[in-house]
Amino acid sequence: DTGQGARAWIKQILNQDMAFQHIKVIYPTAPSRPYTPMKGAFSNVWFDRYKISNDCPEHIESIDSMCRGLTDLINDEVNNGIAKNRILIGGFSMGGGMAMHLAYRFHQDLAGVFALSSFLNKDSAVYQALKRNQSALPELFQCHGTADELVLYSWGEETNKMLKSLGVSVSLHTFPNLNHELSRTEIEKLKSWIVKKLPAEA
Repeated sequence: DTGQGARAWIKQILNQDMAFQHIKVIYPTAPSRPYTPMKGAFSNVWFDRYKISNDCPEHIESIDSMCRGLTDLINDEVNNGIAKNRILIGGFSMGGGMAMHLAYRFHQDLAGVFALSSFLNKDSAVYQALKRNQSALPELFQCHGTADELVLYSWGEETNKMLKSLGVSVSLHTFPNLNHELSRTEIEKLKSWIVKKLPAEA
């Protein structure tokens, strides 16, 4: 999907835009690239995968090139006067995986990260980076449906346990009977968390 597609999807679920009085929301669009799980067909994806599984190597080249592109987006906000510790990043599915790479490998001074129906591969570069890390880390807000048939709930759970063991403060919110999709309760929970992490400044 595109950033605008994601925005429209959330708006449809909430019956309104996900908007805050004091927070700007940006919906970036992943570039179109050949995607291996779709037999090389072009798709808007943040990075390539060898297969949709947590048990294979990461396509690190495409992940890293995207981290560089998204770093420009973060730097634009910083240059506009937004402090790094007032920026949250996150996403749904692959977007959540992308956000974890971006924050825990390159931007450990962000306010927080959210990952909805997302996972990291077993030997993820994120885990390698955190093994060497000494500094404070952004909190992770995770949500996952137990009925997810594309990104298994167990993959999300395993990601949660690994990150917790490496010093990340993580919460995992479980949604029974939810497949690979978003729910209204989940977005409402996410909104509350966002406001808690980014309260209006006095």
